[in-house]
Amino acid sequence: MSALTIRKLTAAEADAKQSELADVLVDAVANGASVNFMTGFTHDEALVFWRGQIDGVASGDRSLLAASDGRSIVGTVIVYFMQQPNQPHRAEIGKMLVHSSLRRQGLGRRLLEAAEAEALAAGRTLLMLDTETGSAGDKLYRACGWIEFGKVPGHAYRPGGKLATTTFFYKNLSETHRAPPARG
Repeated sequence: MSALTIRKLTAAEADAKQSELADVLVDAVANGASVNFMTGFTHDEALVFWRGQIDGVASGDRSLLAASDGRSIVGTVIVYFMQQPNQPHRAEIGKMLVHSSLRRQGLGRRLLEAAEAEALAAGRTLLMLDTETGSAGDKLYRACGWIEFGKVPGHAYRPGGKLATTTFFYKNLSETHRAPPARG
């Protein structure tokens, strides 16, 4: 596992690595991950998704962290920084993906820790995410100290077309939230 590295990608790097990012997303969906897409999801559709993320990376609205094995990207996580004036302390975690060949080896935990560090470095102390109830992600988030605050039955379809329950989590990275910025 030590040969794997995790780092924040610039928009230019993400653009250059779109195919590798797409490979990880297609693998996740093909292996049953409930990450917004359905069975039959194609590499071209994954490219469209990642292209849509690059402008947000360029503008600083989000950070894209990628895990690499030295040859290609094998995991991802996105930190979405909330833009509302009353939420400068908050971020959401999304597209937390680990290639199926590397699951259950600690990479998901490392990606999550890197996302938390990225959020904290950006002054974001309250994080939120959601995942399919009972999934590997559900178990990981609980093990990493995330707190469940609710479940919604039938919230989203699994890739194969069956409705599933979604669990919502939060994590406070600091008990002291940053005060809202002073108005000019």
